[in-house]
Amino acid sequence: MFKGGVGNLMKQAQMMQENMKRVQAELANVEVEGSAGNGLVKITMTCRNEVKRVAIDDSVMDDRETLEDLLVVAFKDALSQAEKTSESRMASLMPPGMKMPF
Repeated sequence: MFKGGVGNLMKQAQMMQENMKRVQAELANVEVEGSAGNGLVKITMTCRNEVKRVAIDDSVMDDRETLEDLLVVAFKDALSQAEKTSESRMASLMPPGMKMPF
């Protein structure tokens, strides 16, 4: 009986690992957007932190220092959105009460 239980546990672990790989591959295609300055600067990136687009409103093009600050804020926002989305998708694979180690 114990042997069958371990076999089942191994099978479940393997299925969970396969599901995690599938979700990680899907996350490479999921895009999120970070913004700053009420949308004056927007950064679109994947949940694997690959920047896809940067959109800058013409009104901030003349103020270099403000533009640089807005880019940093938008990038941080995009990273945060990617992290939240990734955590949410990966957490759905875990049994209730078990947390991801990252």
